[in-house]
Amino acid sequence: MYCIGLISGTSVDGIDAALVKITGNGLNLQVDLLQGETYPYSRELRDKILAVCAGHPISMIEFAELDDAIATEFAIAAQKIQTGYPTEVIGSHGQTVFHRPPTQTMGYTLQLGRGALIAHLTGIQTISNFRVADIAAGGQGAPLVSKIDVCLLAHPTLHRCIQNIGGIGNVTYLPPRNLPHWETLAYGWDTGPGNVLIDLAIQKLTQGQQTYDADGQWARQGKPCEELVQQWLNDDYFRIPPPKSTGRELFSPSYLESCWKSAQSYDLSEADWLATLIEFTVASIVLNYRQFLPQMPDEVLLCGGGSRNSYLKKRLQYRLGEKCQVLTTDDVGLNSDFKEAIAFAVLAYWRLHDFSGNLPHVTGAKQDMLLGEIHTPIV
Repeated sequence: MYCIGLISGTSVDGIDAALVKITGNGLNLQVDLLQGETYPYSRELRDKILAVCAGHPISMIEFAELDDAIATEFAIAAQKIQTGYPTEVIGSHGQTVFHRPPTQTMGYTLQLGRGALIAHLTGIQTISNFRVADIAAGGQGAPLVSKIDVCLLAHPTLHRCIQNIGGIGNVTYLPPRNLPHWETLAYGWDTGPGNVLIDLAIQKLTQGQQTYDADGQWARQGKPCEELVQQWLNDDYFRIPPPKSTGRELFSPSYLESCWKSAQSYDLSEADWLATLIEFTVASIVLNYRQFLPQMPDEVLLCGGGSRNSYLKKRLQYRLGEKCQVLTTDDVGLNSDFKEAIAFAVLAYWRLHDFSGNLPHVTGAKQDMLLGEIHTPIV
């Protein structure tokens, strides 16, 4: 079956689209990436999305217009990526604009880019709104990629961590396949900031002229301040045991401002501050591993935008030590740029085949759930 996966993550830089061919059933799948492309948002649309994420009030008319504008961009991305292939389903994550983990009350999550409009514009059955079923079952609604990681990336003998570094970081811990009932021993959760604070800092330092530090070229000129890193790691989020999830609601522009203010007590250059923010991301990942994993991994496979930052990768390798090898999912045959988009194509495939998409022991849900709402176009 030819499937398209679409997602725009917490970095809000554009739509990742993956056209894949999927065969098999359940966890026994063959997934082949045929095409992958990122379609950037216009500056105007990106600014509107970020404003809503930051809590800027809008009217219901403006909200509906934004929802439809995002859905239209997702539909255009699907139409561009499918050229020449008889695509049967689109799995669209949409654009997260708000995420509230469960506390004493049920969690809440909102992704814009309604599936009904994508189906209408493309003429292709579309599955969207994947997170709400897990939340309805008492889960975090995240991370949802862990079951795909179990399916595609577990090793026969090695303990692996699949570390996504998008705007927010999330990890899936995969025990070796040679352990009894190994699938039930997988863990996953949001580790904290990925690129979000680094990207916000770049925009602050360049007055919006740059949106990210390509390959960490600016940060690598500086020296991280370990004292600041340890201070920032005192945030309560890093002490909460999994299951847990987070987003821009916590690691926000105001969070960055507090990091900026705390840095004023130190004689840091701009490059030093950027290097310190990267070190914060890296140190938070390692802290999560040391606190919550049953054992440290033999390999860490990076994916997402942060996997293309060689300075960040180098610092993660340094903090993990020589016994753990830091690679990317590319090194084991899964494209790291489009892994998340591939995941939502797989989730759509599973939904069509009535196969549950969540891992309850990862998300905290009370049971396995079919994920996603099906929208069939009217021909």
